[in-house]
Amino acid sequence: MRRREFIAGLGAAAWSLSASAQETGRTYRLGVLVPNPRQSVHDEMLKELGRSGFIEGQNLLVDFRPYGQRLGQIADLASELLKAQPDAIFAGGDFAIRALQSATPAIPIVSMTDDMIGAGFVNSLSRPGGNTTGISLLATELDGKRQDILIEAVPGIRRMAAIADNDTTSVRQLEILQEAARGRGIAVSVHRISKADEIPAAIDAANAANVAALNILASPLLFAGRHAIIERAAMLRLPAIYQWPEIAEQGGLIGYGPRLDQLYRDIAAQQLIRILRGAKPADLPVQQPTKFELVINLQTAKTINHQIPAGLVLRADKLIE
Repeated sequence: MRRREFIAGLGAAAWSLSASAQETGRTYRLGVLVPNPRQSVHDEMLKELGRSGFIEGQNLLVDFRPYGQRLGQIADLASELLKAQPDAIFAGGDFAIRALQSATPAIPIVSMTDDMIGAGFVNSLSRPGGNTTGISLLATELDGKRQDILIEAVPGIRRMAAIADNDTTSVRQLEILQEAARGRGIAVSVHRISKADEIPAAIDAANAANVAALNILASPLLFAGRHAIIERAAMLRLPAIYQWPEIAEQGGLIGYGPRLDQLYRDIAAQQLIRILRGAKPADLPVQQPTKFELVINLQTAKTINHQIPAGLVLRADKLIE
């Protein structure tokens, strides 16, 4: 028997023990407050809920509210979401979590963001306390790992840029990246944005600083603007690395990190299922990703006339050819 099937079997057995907590004839309500419009990763989460008996359009009503660039309106969106009295809420990004925690101390929140403890959303990973649990993405550590991969991908690099979100990446985190690169004889220039329409100018400024590559740091805002970044980087022939493997599949040069669909399906959905069946967020440990993928888009490498070193190509989990 395959490992995944065995684990799935264990999970099914565990859920069956608590199935009595799922009320027959009841309609459950799930609120969703995330940066991006509904996409396949959200559908993966809802399909997993459906496999456990919470079926959208039947006994599960989903109130989906993407906030995009409307950060100034996020408190209003959270308030509107709470008016429907959802049984649970899934929230993505610091802004959404903070708005929801301010609006309700009681409704369970399953969240996904860069650093749950660093942002002050939970007391600890093992005992989160309060009404919030979810996924902490190891963003700080992974930004550094991506920097290392990018240095390897551009042999002889002496200047690189970090594209950072003012509201996500701390000054200290940027200093750590710069110090690590400086130890290898590489200068890192930092270009910060606060809005999506600032992305092209930030990349142009990096290019004007004669950098040889871009590290696109972890951020919901930068993820939402990924297509603009991919296009600009290609136009300037700048190698770039991104937060998610899926971005390399969408045209970025390199993506490294956990897979979004896995996080939504295997962690977020399971936490929501337990909460809808009566578990308390305070008793559900915050999870961290344990599987990471390196995806390299060789088509993009060819387009920007950049050769990825053979050793890095051999280590890739997936190549786009």
